[in-house]
Amino acid sequence: MSIQQKLNELGLTLPTPSKPGGNYVSVNIRGNIAYIAIQFPKNGDEWSFKGKLGAELTTEDGYQAMQLCALNVLAHIDQSIGLDRLVGINHMEGFYQATGDWDDAPRMVDGASDLFVNVLGEKGKHSRSIFGVERLARNFAVGITCSLTIIP
Repeated sequence: MSIQQKLNELGLTLPTPSKPGGNYVSVNIRGNIAYIAIQFPKNGDEWSFKGKLGAELTTEDGYQAMQLCALNVLAHIDQSIGLDRLVGINHMEGFYQATGDWDDAPRMVDGASDLFVNVLGEKGKHSRSIFGVERLARNFAVGITCSLTIIP
């Protein structure tokens, strides 16, 4: 089953890939490794999931926000590389902003990890790092970056 067929089966639609917010590229390819710049929970021009986890947002909100970030990663892969050229996700870095007493980051970041594995199967298995930060751009609650291996 193709990745697009799996997305359809799960009732998922790839959002329109975002444009860079500064002097950088969204997808940087070096040989057979591609790097995806930070992706926030955006669907086209709609900005979602803003604020801090533990205050304005719950862990479940964060989980859903991470799923949307992962869909944005897949949208960039589809547009810039081609889903058929994906060998696998290597590493994901998850970023979040939260109150000082909120401590459910691994569960929240599973939103992206679960989506990658559910859509990509073995290709979606990856290592990851999680970073709590004081503030993310535009007050987004979460964001992710990824590195992946592709067929050159």
